[in-house]
Amino acid sequence: MVLKIENVSKRFGSFTAVNDLSITIPEKEMFGFLGANGAGKTTTFRMILGLLDASKGKITWDGKPIDYSTSSVIGYLPEERGLYPKLKVRDQLVYLARLRGMNKQDALAELKIWLERFKVPEYLDKRVEELSKGNQQKIQFIAAVLHKPKLLILDEPFSGLDPVNVELLKSAVIELKEQGTTIVFSSHRMEHVEEMCENLCIMHHGSPVVHGSLKDIKRSFGKKNLVIHADFDLSGFDNYPGVTKVKRTPEGVHLQIEGEYVAERILKDIVGKGFIRRFVLEEPSLNDIFIEKVGASYE
Repeated sequence: MVLKIENVSKRFGSFTAVNDLSITIPEKEMFGFLGANGAGKTTTFRMILGLLDASKGKITWDGKPIDYSTSSVIGYLPEERGLYPKLKVRDQLVYLARLRGMNKQDALAELKIWLERFKVPEYLDKRVEELSKGNQQKIQFIAAVLHKPKLLILDEPFSGLDPVNVELLKSAVIELKEQGTTIVFSSHRMEHVEEMCENLCIMHHGSPVVHGSLKDIKRSFGKKNLVIHADFDLSGFDNYPGVTKVKRTPEGVHLQIEGEYVAERILKDIVGKGFIRRFVLEEPSLNDIFIEKVGASYE
């Protein structure tokens, strides 16, 4: 059950929202879409779900287009949350699960398990409008997964949540993946994608600028980060050969360097000058790669 996006473009009049996107997402994998607002992530999701028709190209799940017949195996958490404020949680979620082929008893039993898991069992008979934004989001997430979908699409699932609830939701997503669900999610939080996805695509103005496995992307970036904390002056790296970026911190410096050989040279130069508290070579972060490829910090 592979999700295939082949040469897909979407135009609205003269505006191209998605430009020639080709991605294959294997079964039971977590795949991340990164990109600033307007990069084309939500448009791509809507085309995957069949809510928008592609202007060009095709999208298939298990070799077939996604339509009403597949709705029982797909879950979707939209970025603009859309629950009915006046309805009770129980009535709304059981109704949505029945639309996707579950019977009432199973849906209710499953809903109770999820409410317990998210530490809000008392919300079963509350109206959605009585809940805080973060708790409404938990309910919306449960609505997307209650019918045990095989393909789950999450558009900015962690936005607006406090750190405790982010962790709750993250562990739920990871568990679903381990149970065999294919998960595609977008986020503008690099660290979530870095932590959870093996493969990802960075989009910019509708086009994929980086695409592949996280390991390969980091390896091909070539540069490394070097963190030095020391009890002596660490200025003088601005024009140092092989150093591409310098950021001063209260404890020392963070350098972006062209490779490990630069770190060796720096270490030779500073040994003997005083006490070195920290000298650590790190992989580039997704943020470093994003800034380089897209030319903007990603916030």
